[in-house]
Amino acid sequence: MRLGINLGYWGAGMDGDNLAVAQEADRLGYDVCWAAEAYGSDAPTVLSWVAAQTERIDVGSAILQIPARQPAMTAMTAATLDSLSGGRFRLGLGVSGPQVSEGWYGVKFDKPLARTREYVEIVRKAMSRERLSYEGEHWTLPLPDGPGKPIKLTVHPQREHIPLYIAAIGPKNLEQTGEIADGALLIFPSADHIEDTALQHIRAGREKAGKTMEGFDVCPTLPLAIGDDVAGLADMFRPYTALYVGGMGSRKQNFYNQLAQRMGYEKEAAEIQDKYLGGDKAGAAAAVPHELIDQTALLGPVERIADRMQAYAAAGVTTLTLSPAGFTLDERITALRAGTEALERAGLA
Repeated sequence: MRLGINLGYWGAGMDGDNLAVAQEADRLGYDVCWAAEAYGSDAPTVLSWVAAQTERIDVGSAILQIPARQPAMTAMTAATLDSLSGGRFRLGLGVSGPQVSEGWYGVKFDKPLARTREYVEIVRKAMSRERLSYEGEHWTLPLPDGPGKPIKLTVHPQREHIPLYIAAIGPKNLEQTGEIADGALLIFPSADHIEDTALQHIRAGREKAGKTMEGFDVCPTLPLAIGDDVAGLADMFRPYTALYVGGMGSRKQNFYNQLAQRMGYEKEAAEIQDKYLGGDKAGAAAAVPHELIDQTALLGPVERIADRMQAYAAAGVTTLTLSPAGFTLDERITALRAGTEALERAGLA
């Protein structure tokens, strides 16, 4: 099992720290450094900055938002980043959510599965440098009855095949991801539940495409906090968990809330959402069960982290992406180093 690092969003007052974290991850032998985007910093700019100041670590988008860019633009960005980084770019895609898609980008959040499938097909076709033509429900290239002609990408990626990941939560999205992608970006993964909540659906998609799980990258992101007080460490992540389970999306369409329900927290997920949407964020955080946080984060001393890493590897995770917690750079670097130590103690390095 390999290790990754997720820098999250840029512009939160830790920009210099984030670069130092990425550089230390590079030195420690982490496999990939991911950057996110929502409606603040964009991922490609951050990744180009990190790639220019690291040597070996891959850089990946987790995620580039599908409603933010036309697919050909995403192919251009991926090819450019792969070329500039010396073949170290990984393309992670996702549909975002209805609030961001419609409120920020003005793109209707409808038929996300069909839209994702077409988007991936166009991106792959463009990155292959064949002349781009496509007829689908959501995109037609070139536009009919106009001056447009099929043209091809002029930039040469470093590699013939840039790894393509999709951020997936729901069963249908996970199955399609297994069918059309090279990897899956997962959030709130529990080693105890990842087979039922994710892997069985990914495997079904692979089988539909006539493929096995061989070479497919199962890549969940987990918060990481090192210390002896597991309960105290879990409390650090109560607002984070409450935000996603309670406040991401609408009452009817919250993928993270639905995931918590599939993990067996139906009653708790409903309470968290009720309080969060009602304006009681502190109450929502307090309602998050300790077990839910502990199952979806790496908490405790190095020995405990090593045991959890063994469980994730046994469950089928191939790249474990860490999001090290800490209020200072030293705390985050310490957590980062503890991650590699735990991987070695687990016998997985």
